Amino acid sequence: MRKSLLVLLIALVLPTLSIQDKDKRRRDAKNSSSCPLDPRTFNGRRVSSSSNGHNCTGNASHQPPELELELQYQHAKDYLTGVVSTRLLPAAYLVAMVAGIPCNMFILACLSGRTRTCSGAVLYLSLAASDLLLLVTLALRVHYHFHGNNWVFGEAACRIVTACFYGNVYCSVLALACISIMRYLAVARPFLYKALPKRCCTLLAVMAIWLACGAAMVPELLVHHSYRLPQLGITTCHDVLPYSEEPYAFLVPYRLGMIVVGMALPAVVIAFAYASIVHHLGRSSCDWSLYVRASTIIFIIFVLSFAPSAVVHLLHYVKLYTAQQDHFYALFNVCLCLCCFHSCLDPILSYILSRTTNSSLHFVSFRKKPSGMPVFI
Repeated sequence: MRKSLLVLLIALVLPTLSIQDKDKRRRDAKNSSSCPLDPRTFNGRRVSSSSNGHNCTGNASHQPPELELELQYQHAKDYLTGVVSTRLLPAAYLVAMVAGIPCNMFILACLSGRTRTCSGAVLYLSLAASDLLLLVTLALRVHYHFHGNNWVFGEAACRIVTACFYGNVYCSVLALACISIMRYLAVARPFLYKALPKRCCTLLAVMAIWLACGAAMVPELLVHHSYRLPQLGITTCHDVLPYSEEPYAFLVPYRLGMIVVGMALPAVVIAFAYASIVHHLGRSSCDWSLYVRASTIIFIIFVLSFAPSAVVHLLHYVKLYTAQQDHFYALFNVCLCLCCFHSCLDPILSYILSRTTNSSLHFVSFRKKPSGMPVFI
């Protein structure tokens, strides 16, 4: 009788435990599938230390065994081993470095002695400095991509390069926004522009830009970016991160905020400024075709450099939250190359500045009488 009761009890308990185990696995799978992915990286799953101890014995002194991730999607493997990331991207970065570093160094040398006579030169010096810093850090990224997306420079260098890359992109956008405001005031509000302490304002603007971008990149320096992928035998930098873990959860809203504050809002300011410049110059009786063309070129350079990456970034988020897919990551990295090429195009803006500041612009009122006030842009 006791044996029968024991058998009956076991028969009742085992199915219950099995159902609970299945429910737990189902909840875990659901939680892992709903984990937000970041548009700038692939999602990875951490490999337990007990299972990866034999895979990284050669790198035990450089990479701790627990810092390994497992790729979950085939398209991530295809990207990391494909031609786009190992040949096209580093080649584009190399072209940007070869063309941009000498140009920005030339601009720094030419404008460094004009900060006292031309207030706008301070902003262009800041723009050239951020572009030069971005292009210099690309050297490590070129090595990384050409060697099959294998990072060999350590975790500290990975964090610094990542922070410098994105920080200087935002720094350049904000500098372009300040330049557009300066030109807008000079054209549309000449009396206000004349009365402003321009040198002090530009210095404060440059300091605010660098401090804000530096503070905004602190979160990038706080998280681990380099992880080894045993499946591919490489160590990636920033390309694959374990977003299912708590320390990385804040990165998604943080980077969304950076897109809005660092790109969207400055883009609105730049569009308004240059549209107003063209409008006011078009109403004047003088021939302002040179400055209309200059304003148009500056705005086109900005749009071509930053609009593709911003649009793809947005599409990536839409795809991410609607279908839980991150297939736009490769396209996003290609568009980021245009953000690097803006570092080569920015010296053109400095050249235009040097052309416009050599002559005083006598603004003409809408009554077609010259105001007789020289304005330097």
